[in-house]
Amino acid sequence: MPTVIERLRAFLRSPQGQRLTRQAQDQLRKPDNQRRLRQIAQRLRQRR
Repeated sequence: MPTVIERLRAFLRSPQGQRLTRQAQDQLRKPDNQRRLRQIAQRLRQRR
């Protein structure tokens, strides 16, 4: 039985996984999304 990591790697190599990766990268290029991610990361760091 494949582990979760193996299944994830297989998905990311599939056409659907590659398409999803491209979409995520496109979204991360947008300045508004970068700002939101920085804010979320900052909040998570403050909780520790």
